[in-house]
Amino acid sequence: MANLKEIRNRIASVSSTMQITSAMKMVSAAKLKKAQDAITTMRPYADKQSELLQNLSASLEGDVGSAYTVQREIKNVLLVAISSNRGLAGAFNSNIVKTCSSLIKEEYKTAKVDFITLGKKANDVIIKEHNVIENNTEIFDDLTFINTAEIAQKLMDLFTEGTYDKIVLVYNKFKNAATQILMKEQFLPIVSNASEETTDASDYIFEPSKEKIIEELIPKSLKMQLFKALRDSSASEHGARMTAMHKATDNATELRDALNLQYNKARQASITNEILEIVGGAEALAG
Repeated sequence: MANLKEIRNRIASVSSTMQITSAMKMVSAAKLKKAQDAITTMRPYADKQSELLQNLSASLEGDVGSAYTVQREIKNVLLVAISSNRGLAGAFNSNIVKTCSSLIKEEYKTAKVDFITLGKKANDVIIKEHNVIENNTEIFDDLTFINTAEIAQKLMDLFTEGTYDKIVLVYNKFKNAATQILMKEQFLPIVSNASEETTDASDYIFEPSKEKIIEELIPKSLKMQLFKALRDSSASEHGARMTAMHKATDNATELRDALNLQYNKARQASITNEILEIVGGAEALAG
């Protein structure tokens, strides 16, 4: 059995760790509230804008559409892996890496795949095995639409220039503090929504023209799509870290209680041995 000093040191270490994880949980909870409000506020607008764009694109015929809707043979694919800059968030970052690996092995095994990583943690792993053409870790330091628009414009240019035939976003979608949904979302080319439930284009009056509206709407919609993905990822990160730190605090509490019990047993055994030694010595003197 470990001596009392060793057990006391372990109790002090576990208690210190528990204070840190508890503090990190509270910090993440505070950040989560702001990030959650941001994504829940913008999500209806972004989704409706994307739906409108798909409906309008489906109503265009021939090559009247846009360079962003061109379907090409999939030879070169760009995966945009969105992770975090910090760890201690459970499987938040590792799930992004696993999903990217799965896409390469299953869906794009015949294509050349490159990466743009937004966030340090996924980049640290992906860059060891795959070609990362750009890594941006500063985006989460100041997550604004203007900063996001620059990255989105770069992605659009890479597609229209023919460098890549398909661009896919891989990120965690925020559901609640304990649940994140892994998303594999096609960024480009835009997929038209030609379902029967789509509202007929003749129900609308277009001014100046349908083509002009599409030309202006597509870049804005794509920038908003990336901004939404980054905000989803940010809220998911704080939720995942809060949950992970909550579990870590609970585990530390259980370990501390177990060590306290072990310490009390060891102390009791030590006291009992001392009493037995005293009694034995007294009997020896009396004899």
